[in-house]
Amino acid sequence: MVNDLKIYNALDFGVKADTCCEKELENFLSSIPQDEEQKTIVFENGTYLIDATKLRKQKLYITNTAGDKEYFKDETPHLSRAPFYFNGLKNVTVDGNGAKFIIHGKSTNAVIDGCENITIQNLTITADNPEMHELKVINKGLFYVDYEIDEQTKYVNEKGKLYFVGHDYKRKFKDQSKTAWWIAHFPKDEPHFCQRTYHPLRDAFKVSEMGKRRIRVYTFTANKFQVGDKYYLYDVRRQYAGIFVPNSKNVTLHNVKQHFNYSLAFVAQNTENITLTNLDFSPEKDRVMCSVADFIQICMCRGKVTVKDSYFSGAGDDCMNVHGFHFKIVDKKDDKITVRFMHPQSHGYNAFEIGDEIEFIHPETLLPKGSACVVGSTMISEYDIELTLDKNDSAVIGEYIENVTACPQVEFVNNEIDRIITRGLLLTTRGKTNIENNHFYSTTMSGILLSDDANNWYESGMCLDMTIKNNKFDYCGENGILIKPENKRYAGAVHKNITIVGNTFKKCERACFDMKDSDNIVIKNNSIGDCPEKLITKNITSFIKDF
Repeated sequence: MVNDLKIYNALDFGVKADTCCEKELENFLSSIPQDEEQKTIVFENGTYLIDATKLRKQKLYITNTAGDKEYFKDETPHLSRAPFYFNGLKNVTVDGNGAKFIIHGKSTNAVIDGCENITIQNLTITADNPEMHELKVINKGLFYVDYEIDEQTKYVNEKGKLYFVGHDYKRKFKDQSKTAWWIAHFPKDEPHFCQRTYHPLRDAFKVSEMGKRRIRVYTFTANKFQVGDKYYLYDVRRQYAGIFVPNSKNVTLHNVKQHFNYSLAFVAQNTENITLTNLDFSPEKDRVMCSVADFIQICMCRGKVTVKDSYFSGAGDDCMNVHGFHFKIVDKKDDKITVRFMHPQSHGYNAFEIGDEIEFIHPETLLPKGSACVVGSTMISEYDIELTLDKNDSAVIGEYIENVTACPQVEFVNNEIDRIITRGLLLTTRGKTNIENNHFYSTTMSGILLSDDANNWYESGMCLDMTIKNNKFDYCGENGILIKPENKRYAGAVHKNITIVGNTFKKCERACFDMKDSDNIVIKNNSIGDCPEKLITKNITSFIKDF
């Protein structure tokens, strides 16, 4: 039987506003009992300071973040740190009462690991002078471009060499300039439009300081730049994250603000039932970007994912990506198969539970060949999982499986999305999905993409029941809605039962609807504005369209 509510006040444990409180915060959270008691963790309203270099380090295998080979020689792969570490807690509400936590240095913002029935609410997490810098073009000549550096950025000039500096980093202005092609570019006349481009200093043969916060970059490609354009420079490796939720159940975030994170703003893996309401993931002050990668990444999750009444602005990848994985079968013996994580940015955890249903997927058609039930699951390496099945007659070494139990339902309702450098929503889940009453203000790629692939990112799987209703798409840099499973050979519909009704498309740079290899598509009562053409289709077996 659950006992009466127990209150835990952070102040009683020495967690005080206007002080550096990383050790006190760690001790406080580790003291919360892992029992069934109803608990509320309470912070006083105020500003709390966190020194990231003093946080406890731990290995975190966070999906879609830095792979093993992306770390520098002096770094330990997947070693991270976080000021908030909620471990194994049950029946707990964390109430920030409007508190603001400012992190000095690089870290993951929060970890919710192995928790059940946990709510985080009424708090803000941000960063002081993070490693993200804005350069604005203020002048140019035949062979030079002049930039102004934003007020938040700190830098030093050491004997003519310029470095960005922060609490725990020092980086030359030209670091990664030859390899980071996915830097964010905001054109002068379109402040809500962002696109991936090469590093603005890539072709520089000299960089000099002109005065306070102004530099001159000498280059033979000055004609490619326009006065008023803005560029955002950041470490593209996705080394940390915002809020990371592995192996949990019934997780709620309400009225949570994040103004900066080093990769994915919220990422959940192997978690059941996620509710995100009244979030504000947007930049502070005069900046227009706050997330190096996706705002929401949902991977190998179960139950239902709900995102409502929230604001998302300034992401270096999708607003939300919901997917599973295609695991490659690398061994088969008796009633066992060994399956492997195939993408270097996603591995290190067991994504299967006893009782899960799997399907055997042909990599070229992306269609199932048979099914089985998991009766045992063991992690045998960082990348490999041994599964014991009730039957494995459909298993073929070199082909793939999908865990069809780990395909959540999705509700994405009443949200505003702005300045998204790729897609608004990337969806590959079998669960019933409702996308309704959202405002997609600007996506550089498609507003919504239904994918599925077993050759590149290996993100599964097919969409079987989706409604896209009463949304506004003010600008899409590619298609409004793109249905494009990445099958190599057509042998039947991959996605099915998609209804697109009552949406408004103001402008799409490509066809408003582009779809292939799908079945039972309904398009009705949509308002289509300035698009090159309405519809492109291929292998749509059942189609109702009345735009």
